[in-house]
Amino acid sequence: MTTRHSFIQMTKLSNVRGRITYISSHAKQEHLYAVYETTDRSYWTELARCSQQEFKKSGVDGKCIEARELIIAMPESLYEQGMPDILLKSFTDKFKEKYGVECVAALHHNKRMTNFHIHLIFSERQLFAEPVIKTATRNMFYDEYGNHVRTKKEILDEAGNIRKRCKVIKKGEVYEKKLFTSKNTRFKQEDFLDEVKLFYTRMINRWVTDEKDRLTVFDRNGPYLATKKIGKNNPKAEQIEKDNKLRMDWNREVDRAIISEVSMGDILQIKREHITEPVKRSIERYGNKPEMLSLILNMAIAELVLLITKVLEAIKGIHSRLQRENAPEDKNKAQKQDNGILTADALPPEPVMTPEAAAYPKLKKI
Repeated sequence: MTTRHSFIQMTKLSNVRGRITYISSHAKQEHLYAVYETTDRSYWTELARCSQQEFKKSGVDGKCIEARELIIAMPESLYEQGMPDILLKSFTDKFKEKYGVECVAALHHNKRMTNFHIHLIFSERQLFAEPVIKTATRNMFYDEYGNHVRTKKEILDEAGNIRKRCKVIKKGEVYEKKLFTSKNTRFKQEDFLDEVKLFYTRMINRWVTDEKDRLTVFDRNGPYLATKKIGKNNPKAEQIEKDNKLRMDWNREVDRAIISEVSMGDILQIKREHITEPVKRSIERYGNKPEMLSLILNMAIAELVLLITKVLEAIKGIHSRLQRENAPEDKNKAQKQDNGILTADALPPEPVMTPEAAAYPKLKKI
């Protein structure tokens, strides 16, 4: 049985309200089965406003991130169970329960009906139990760009009038109202997506009824390389396809290495020394150049093939020596035959999987 890995992708949203409209609209989605929200839509309007204000204060360049989105690939059998509302509500409520943030989610198929998936948009902030309200202790002045200035003179034109779009907040008036906490830094950490993948993979496996639909989480620290999903109309599709072929070539050699009794430590060492570290150095020196990856992977595959050859030759030499040492004097007894067919006594013992190979069920057939 081929192992199937779960697929969960996370993206940053700079227009959360527009994205919510897109994923939840029957007019925009050809196969939309369910929409579920843990709060009303006005929440997201306030969240977007808060995020934009905080971003402006920070003075950093780039786009303001208002929320994040998870795309969760689901086994097709869950569509066939025919409970879209219950399924979506369960997956969304569990996320809110675990991380304490509001969500809006939609359950889709793509246009070709080949990808059953959930879009789950979540806030990185929480609502305060009570809003934080700040009032002016004196008159406050803001220029046309929203920047706070010290004196009224700084917002006047040559005629002594307040310039257009400049603002004065009088003493005692509210000048800031905070509804949300700061962003939860947990969502920015590198291992957050790995945690979510494990969380949802376990949940999916509790829902599926057929063993073949069970999923596993791809181990980035293991010997294998993950292939990349090629999205529709991706301009880099050809390069990604080439990279995926090399990644699969590497993975096949890893299969060969494991069943050839190459130690897992040696395989991981080759991966680290000939893939992980060279890729890191290449990015630091030359930036993101996909063509460099092909060269790195080809060299790594050659190193692994060489190691497999050495191990097999060593094993063959040991077997030959043992056969010579244990060769019986009577060769006729060594190879018992019945009409040219080896008898059971003369057959070699059935191979036993090493612990490394046993960890990967797909290798049992090999």
